Formats: sequence, C-alpha cells, structure tokens
Amino acid sequence: MNKTGKRTYYGWYIVISASLIVLLSMGLRMGIGPFVNPMILDLGVSRTEFSVIIAIGMIVYGLGMPLAGWLIKLYSTRFVLITGLLIFCASVLWTINANGMISFLLSFGILLSVGLSFLSNITLAPIVSKWFVKQRGKALFYLSTGGMAGMAVMTPVENTLIHYFGWHQTLLLLSGVFICVVLPSAIFIMRENVPEGADGVVTRGRVHNQDIQEKLTWKDAVRTRAYWQIVIGLFACGFGMNLMGTHAVPMLMDHHFEPMTASFGFGLIGIVAIFSSLFLGSIADRYPRKNILFWVYFVRGMGILGLVFVESPWQLFFVSVTGGLVWAGSIAMSSAILSDFYGVRLLGILNGWAFFGHQIGGAIGSFIGGWGYETFGTHVIAFGAAAFVSIIASIVSFRLPEKITFAKYIKDEVQSLSK
Repeated sequence: MNKTGKRTYYGWYIVISASLIVLLSMGLRMGIGPFVNPMILDLGVSRTEFSVIIAIGMIVYGLGMPLAGWLIKLYSTRFVLITGLLIFCASVLWTINANGMISFLLSFGILLSVGLSFLSNITLAPIVSKWFVKQRGKALFYLSTGGMAGMAVMTPVENTLIHYFGWHQTLLLLSGVFICVVLPSAIFIMRENVPEGADGVVTRGRVHNQDIQEKLTWKDAVRTRAYWQIVIGLFACGFGMNLMGTHAVPMLMDHHFEPMTASFGFGLIGIVAIFSSLFLGSIADRYPRKNILFWVYFVRGMGILGLVFVESPWQLFFVSVTGGLVWAGSIAMSSAILSDFYGVRLLGILNGWAFFGHQIGGAIGSFIGGWGYETFGTHVIAFGAAAFVSIIASIVSFRLPEKITFAKYIKDEVQSLSK
C-alpha cells in the first residue's frame, strides 16, 4: 500500500522483476568487453577470430528471440524464462571446460547466446505491455533501464572479478546470481492474467482498435513499411551497441587508457542511461514516439563517433555522459511502437524477428570492430560506420507514420457493427 492508501499496481512488480533479469542478461551480453583479452590469451586466437565467434553468437542470439516469442505464445513467459535459465547454466559449465575453438564456439558462442536470448527484453516486453496501456511507454522505458543498469554495473564488476578470480570463476559466480534472480521471478511474480483495461481507462476507440489488432497476422505486419523502418532502426542499434559492448573497452585500452578507466568510462554510459531513461519514460506517452526515436539514434551516432577520438579521461567521461542520455531509448520506443501499431498479441514474434535484424547488425559490428582494427590499424572504420548507420536510422525513424490503418479489417468491423 502507498501513502494514499491505494495498492501499488501489480504490473510495477513485474516491471521491477523483469528489469533485474534484463540487467543480468543484457549486462553480460553487452558488457562482454572485459572477457575479450583474457579469453583471447587463454584460447591463443587473434582478435579477428574471436570476433567471428562473437558475431556468430550475435546471430544465434537474434534467432533465439523469435523462437522465444513463439514459445511465449505457445506456452508462457514463465516457461521461456526457466528454459532460458537451464540453457544458460549448462552453457556456462560447458564454456569453462571447453577445449579448443569448436568447443568454445558451441558453448560460449551458440548455447550461451540461446540462453541469454530467452532471458532478454524480447521475452519480457510482451508481458509488460500486457499489464500496461496508458503508461506502456513509461513501463517499457523502465524495463530498458534494467539493460542500461546492466551495462553500467556488470562491466566494472566483471572487470574486477576477472582481475581477482579469472574469467572461469567469474562466469560461475554470475550463473549463481542468475539462478537467484530468474528462478523466483519466473515462479512467483510473472502472471499472465491481466485485469481488464490494465492500468488505463479503456475508451471505445481503444476497444475498437484492439478488436482490429486481434485479427491481425504477422503477415499483415511485415507487409507494412513501418515494420521495416523499425527493423532498420534496430539494425543500427545492434551495430552500434554490440560494437561498443565488444570493442569499446579494448579500443580505449589500445588508446592508452588504463583498464579500470576504460571500463568505468564505458559503464558510465549505462549509469547515465539509468537516470535519463526515467526522464524519457516520463515523456514517452506524452510526445510522438517517432520523434523521441529520432533523437535517440541521432545523439547516439554522434556519441559513438566521439568515443573513438577522446584523448583524456575527462573527454571520455563527457562523451559517455552525452551518449548515455539516449542510450536506453531505441529498444523501449521500438517495442512501444510495435505494440501500438500491431497489438500486444503479436509483439513477441514481431519484436523477435525485428531483433534478429538487431543481431545481424550486432554481428557485423562485432566482426568489423576486430577485423577493421587488425586490417587498417585503426578503430575509426568500425566506429565511423556505426555512427553513419545511426544517422540513417534517425532519419528513417522520423519518417514513421503516426498510426497504421488496416482497411480490410476496418471494413469487416464496420460491417459487423452495422448488423
């Protein structure tokens, strides 16, 4: 109960629980930078070869997302979370005992990616969207805050744990934390039965729109230009975020920053994103979502480009703070727009395939980050490309429609109401 005597809306407990899960899964997926150098030394591979493994993992991570969306529709969020946890724990045990490149590729590159995809934002965004109508944008932004907190928290934590215990023990410790967070959340908190109207007042127009959305199929969605505009934006998001997650810390160390300074500078993006996402969440349902998405991609592109040219800690921290202001927005806004356009029922599968585009971008970004440096001796190629793609995404996002109408379903609805 709060001070006014009203019960706290149950949906917020789901948001908190989901945010903690995303904190861990995205924190590990996006904050892999501290693992790069010690794993390369242990495996005896080049940065390009390691980048190939990461790139394959990114694609598998993307393929796991529509699978997770399909399983949610077939079973439940709880089932997908517990399955993902089991896969993740098995992959960690295999990874720390892996011998040779093939074993490491199968365990760390493929199996771990499947497990993390089942514990990702894609699995949790549909249930959050179900519980929120009037405040859907805010709730999804808060969910994204978990991912940003993960990047802020996990990167320096992983760096510290690896320094004292090595990367094998660090993965084991993290798997124990995953069990303590994901298992009770899946069993006790994730409820699929939502009260009528969720958190908002259902108007006649909204009911009418929901009736039409209930009839939509995924084929209807992918035939619209707006869906592919979202996919283009998420491709850019994946390109930049995974390039940063895999290569930002090593890049900064190549530019003669101390390891802890590099890790903190990268983690600072997530720290700022935690607070900025709270602000963006407060305006997400008050202003056109496409306008917010435009600024997210534009400022992020400038930040990615700026990061490669910083020469001192204060410059690094300034760029990190600036980039962190918009770091959380793309995933939240994309999910909100998809649910607005096509309904919550299709959100899991549509979000999953859209995020496959995100992971294709992530695979390309992760590969180019290593290959570009070893081929040209500079990080400007990869980070400049990420900035360029982000600017393209900002333009495409600005051109999104305010809403989508499906003429054939509107005609059917009008005919049924007239009878």
